[in-house]
Amino acid sequence: MHLDEPSWLPLAATEWVSLLSGGSLYLLAIGLVLACFLSWLTNLITLPGNWICVLLIGLYAWLGPQSGRLSISLMTLGVTFAIAFVGEVIEFVASAAGAKNAGASTKSTIYSIFGSIVGAVVGGIVGVPIPVVGQIFAAIIFGGLGAAFGAMYGEWTDGRAWRDNWNVGQAAFWGKLFGTIGKFSVGLLIVLTVVVAVCV
Repeated sequence: MHLDEPSWLPLAATEWVSLLSGGSLYLLAIGLVLACFLSWLTNLITLPGNWICVLLIGLYAWLGPQSGRLSISLMTLGVTFAIAFVGEVIEFVASAAGAKNAGASTKSTIYSIFGSIVGAVVGGIVGVPIPVVGQIFAAIIFGGLGAAFGAMYGEWTDGRAWRDNWNVGQAAFWGKLFGTIGKFSVGLLIVLTVVVAVCV
């Protein structure tokens, strides 16, 4: 087979899958579910975990089995893409409605985003003594606190009064908190969709 043949990519994918035994395909499917689960958790530290899941699902749909119990259809890929998009809309609307509605400047909004990333990472570390559950809650809360402090710092550098800073910080906290919870909750649907797709 030569690379200049029009169908070389699909054939290569088919040949690659044919090298795997039945047991290896099950391991591949389990690996996809685990990878999507871990990617979903990265939403807590403001990484695009839902989109990483969609990318992994797309690769599996292309390179994995094309039919049978362990295959993933294009419809499943489309559904997970739509879910990830909804998650982004929820996070954007909640975050934007937070600091902006309290009168935050663009600079404060940027500081708020940076602060939320730092806060979420710190929260993930602080929550280590309570595996998974502690890390999830700590990352969400600390992400909100980071967003609040970032927004307040941005307002402080613009010379706004402390009372105004506090109002902006509170709005940024709640906006980030609800945005992260919304995106994280929606992302769980992606993981569940993958589980159903490879098990049914």
